[in-house]
Amino acid sequence: MDRKKNVVKDDCVDKLSKSLDIKVNKRQSLPTFKTKEVVFLLLIVAMIGLVMGSVVTYNVTLKGARVDDELQEFIENYDYVVDNYYGNVDKTKLIDSAIAGMLNALDVNSAYVGDTDSNFSIYLEGKYKGAGIQVMLDDGEIIIYSVFEGTPASSAGLKPGDIIVKINSQSVNGMSLEEFSQIVKDQKDSFTITYKREGKENIAKLKNTTVELKSASSDIITRDNKKIGYIQLTIFANNSDEQFKNELDKLEKQNIDGLIIDLRGNSGGHLTTAENIISMFLDSSHPIYQIKSKEGQDKHYSKGDKTKDYKIAVLVDSSSASASEIVASALKEQYGAVLVGENTFGKGSVQELQTLPDGEQYKLTTKSWLTSKGKTIEKKGIEPDYALTLNNEYFEEPSIENDNQLQKALEVIFN
Repeated sequence: MDRKKNVVKDDCVDKLSKSLDIKVNKRQSLPTFKTKEVVFLLLIVAMIGLVMGSVVTYNVTLKGARVDDELQEFIENYDYVVDNYYGNVDKTKLIDSAIAGMLNALDVNSAYVGDTDSNFSIYLEGKYKGAGIQVMLDDGEIIIYSVFEGTPASSAGLKPGDIIVKINSQSVNGMSLEEFSQIVKDQKDSFTITYKREGKENIAKLKNTTVELKSASSDIITRDNKKIGYIQLTIFANNSDEQFKNELDKLEKQNIDGLIIDLRGNSGGHLTTAENIISMFLDSSHPIYQIKSKEGQDKHYSKGDKTKDYKIAVLVDSSSASASEIVASALKEQYGAVLVGENTFGKGSVQELQTLPDGEQYKLTTKSWLTSKGKTIEKKGIEPDYALTLNNEYFEEPSIENDNQLQKALEVIFN
């Protein structure tokens, strides 16, 4: 499928915000004091003032010692911008932009990713609040790019390629994707979308609900009286390991003789999700990867209680990265799985996601990882056991028969 530009979700989880309630008490009448009491109170106040003055000076000195020249330069310029810019300044946006600028000076994987409504966050979470459509902007028209299964949009019969004309009675003509998404997200009850298909206008009644993104799917390929299970995993979201396990359980109930795990195009995701998936195949005696940080280097082991005994092949390509490479390397080195396809991407670093008070997020590289045997894959990737480029025939007519990488994996398992 061709990749489209300007694709966004119809909506997602609202930003979280915090408020501070300030209670204002009514002023009461002041008590009266005698002369001696007043003098005593003044002495006490003077002593407290001296002590507090020294404490404040001490704290300021300590704080100043922690502020290096570079940070002091930033603070001074921040103050200058706020005080002298001719228009209104949104201080929150100013700080967010400064953080984004800092991250741009680091490695390519440290980056500002936007708020919790961003596609990045939605895909990693594995679910969002919405009606179940993705849209794109083409020549000024808002067009449905994809429809998620089991959602209100799917039940209403919406399809990719439908041109959206109205939300309720409001025309979407001239709207940006952000404006459209915000309007859909703001719908608290049922709403209607008027769409055009083959020149005819239709109306779909929708309602926002929690949409779970499907990242794992499975099938069984039967040949020569043998059953080979096939699981495709598109991302390592928070719920991908649970979906993967459900698909694996379905396949194993049918007594499969082998398994193909398809990680082609899977750019990674959560490390814990990768750990959980590997642990479905290896017992706890097996190391699955190693982590290097400023504190040192340590091995991480499988959390499984049993090692499977059927053959496994893993399909990979140049877009298989990060968590995909952790799974592929662990199954190759510790299980004996065979890798088929192209050299993987080569992302040997680990990022942590940080959320700012205003809901904006950024990811920062904090660690690097090695394979279970201590090999680095950064900028090198993992070389497959059988190197194959996907056939042009597959792109023209996608099918199991035209997928030469899948065919090679089946050949390896059957032999």
